[in-house]
Amino acid sequence: MGLDSALTIAQPELLLAAAALGLLVVGAFTGRLSMTLVSWGAMAALGGAAVLAATGPLGSAFRGAFVSDGASVFAKVIIYAASGVAVFLGERWLTRVGNAKFEYPVLILLAALGMGMMVSAGDLISLYIGIELQSLALYVLCAFQRDDARASEAGLKYFVLGALSSGLLLYGASLIYGFAGSTRFSDIAGAVHGPASMGIVFGLVFLICGLAFKVSAAPFHMWTPDVYEGAPTPVTALLAAAPKVAAMVLFARVLSQAFPHDIPQWSQVVTAIALISVTVGALGGLVQKNLKRLLAYSSIANIGYALLGLASGSEAGLQAMLMFLVLYVIDVTGFFACLLALSRGGKPMETLPSLAGLVRLRPGLAIAITILSLSVLGLPPLSGFWAKFYVFKAAVSTHGMEPAAVYGLVMSVAAAFYYLRIIKTMWFDPPEGATDAPPLDARLVALGSAAFSFPLVIPALAVLDPLALAAAKAFGLA
Repeated sequence: MGLDSALTIAQPELLLAAAALGLLVVGAFTGRLSMTLVSWGAMAALGGAAVLAATGPLGSAFRGAFVSDGASVFAKVIIYAASGVAVFLGERWLTRVGNAKFEYPVLILLAALGMGMMVSAGDLISLYIGIELQSLALYVLCAFQRDDARASEAGLKYFVLGALSSGLLLYGASLIYGFAGSTRFSDIAGAVHGPASMGIVFGLVFLICGLAFKVSAAPFHMWTPDVYEGAPTPVTALLAAAPKVAAMVLFARVLSQAFPHDIPQWSQVVTAIALISVTVGALGGLVQKNLKRLLAYSSIANIGYALLGLASGSEAGLQAMLMFLVLYVIDVTGFFACLLALSRGGKPMETLPSLAGLVRLRPGLAIAITILSLSVLGLPPLSGFWAKFYVFKAAVSTHGMEPAAVYGLVMSVAAAFYYLRIIKTMWFDPPEGATDAPPLDARLVALGSAAFSFPLVIPALAVLDPLALAAAKAFGLA
């Protein structure tokens, strides 16, 4: 393939890279108007990248290092949409707190560029470049409020532990390269026939550990509650959505395309991580009073459910994982939009007691939080129910995974307690005092996400289901 064809396949990434560099210059020269101007430019670039990804040609480029297929297109549209919402929510929020800086949307563009490279990675080198590009931008975003000690702590913890996970990932990649003789996923699959050698197994385990950190799966979740709590809320909304999709699709691509002959081996490891994650997420959230920490444990549990779909090692399991991710992203983005919309006396309402009596003060937002809570716990017929339905159906259909599916269902029931506690606090506890008028941007995203959870999810499933199936076929598993 010639350079022109390769660049055509990489059009979304080229657009984001050019937009990030151009908007950086624009921001430096436009003064006080820079935040608004650069934010709208970033949203336009993300929208354009999503359109290019959806309509552009498929194929591989740069000798197989970059792949555009159904799975990458599906993931990129979700990633760019979630990143655009994070820019939209962050622009007004940062202005309200007096920290409006044009670097915020530029960093999100760079993070989205890294995530796009992650889902299109065709070898271990492009995999690492994509992960690091995403991670470096997110480290800075977590510490964006430099005068806030909690934000600085969050950025530092994420950076230190992220460096550790990158070391694990690089060591695993070097072992795989040493024993397989190539960094390209297709070549690794060709070199590993039958039972993998001990070196390949060790390399795969290290690689899985590094990727598990990126999706905040237990027992590699230790950074998640502190970073979610300390990072600016719009950044936390981004962390909970787009990077999860990118890392999970990358996870699936590495395992299914580089190690298709070793499904029994890696499936056991992924299943164990999934079950530990749902346990930690369900039980850890029971004692949380801070809503951002609670949502951190919720995300750990939900990544466990997504990993159950991956662990099935089948096309149906990958479809279930993709369906789960897109429905979860909409729910969690709406949840954080609700937090961004709520404040009292200029201070954010981020604790469970602060929501007391919210239905009498802000009934629209209280109903939105109620719908989203019921959705994430999996109550039918809301979107969260369908997400878990796909995952459990795929797990039950896989021989030997029936106990894992049952255990995941039991932990889902246990986690329902903290979602129901949120609803009880809003509807039955006496209010603590009047709240500030919610900003229009956050309120629109919150109400839109709640409306999607029900009833819009019902017609949306008819569209998402075949798209997820087509994306799952791109991984090449039967």
